[in-house]
Amino acid sequence: MKINEKNLAAFATSPSGIDKEGWLVKRGEVNKAFQKRYFVLKGNLLFYFEKRSDKEPIGVIILEGCTIELAEDEGQFGFKIVFHGQGNRTYILEAESQDSMEQWMKALACASFDYIKLMVTELQRQLDDMEESHFGNYITILEDPYCTTYLNGGTGSDNCNSL
Repeated sequence: MKINEKNLAAFATSPSGIDKEGWLVKRGEVNKAFQKRYFVLKGNLLFYFEKRSDKEPIGVIILEGCTIELAEDEGQFGFKIVFHGQGNRTYILEAESQDSMEQWMKALACASFDYIKLMVTELQRQLDDMEESHFGNYITILEDPYCTTYLNGGTGSDNCNSL
């Protein structure tokens, strides 16, 4: 995959579109020591910097095809980004508090395109259910014998309580 690093760095450091940002501790891939990094979540891209003021990220994680899981064996507030499959990397991160860890885990779990697509599908299903329910109520009103005067051009009916 080719990425225009200059554009990506400009996007990473622009102040707009930030979903979450803050300090986390990340375990290195080669050097297994934990290092404090500044993370910025924008959409499904998780950038990390050595310092908050850096002009370029030292890394980016594309949050697609992964799960966010607790990493109970990796510190008190540890969690991980797991890319499933052979040879895929798992990122081990640690927050400063329980609250921070929960916020990060929720933000990361909701960042993928797959999650957004699932949410849109669910919202569409709920909308369809609401429209079907509303339409069903209208049919009930039409079939209500107490409303026949109103629906047949009368002046109205006090007995039309299905509205």
